Amino acid sequence: MAKAVKANLKMKIRAGQASAAPPVGSTLGQYGVNMMDFIQPFNDATKDMQGQMITAHITIYDDRSMDFRVVSAPTDDLIRAELGVQKGSGRPNTEKIDKKLSNAQLTKIAEAKAHDMNAGDVEAIKKMVAGTARSMGVEVEGN
Repeated sequence: MAKAVKANLKMKIRAGQASAAPPVGSTLGQYGVNMMDFIQPFNDATKDMQGQMITAHITIYDDRSMDFRVVSAPTDDLIRAELGVQKGSGRPNTEKIDKKLSNAQLTKIAEAKAHDMNAGDVEAIKKMVAGTARSMGVEVEGN
């Protein structure tokens, strides 16, 4: 029999740096969950991504147990980091930013996002990443 779900949460936490301090402690505490059951496994699972903001999807069950899955940084954050820019264009259709995303950078971002996406191959994910880039006013080389 499946466990009854009490809550589905999304939290942005720095990779490898979850602690009992807010937002983790205060959020999990209100559901009566042992926060160390989350903190230690989360930090172990994200130690390779140190410093990045990671989204954790946490499912809390009625018996006070929980599951979580880690989703990598948002695509637009990865694009900005790759290009070294603070933000995209406010008017992406008319104003482009002065840096272009190369095919190699596009592939690198697509591979980083591959485990989060429901697409079957890297080419399909590259198209999604390129769409996000265009919506930020970033031109993609070769498109």
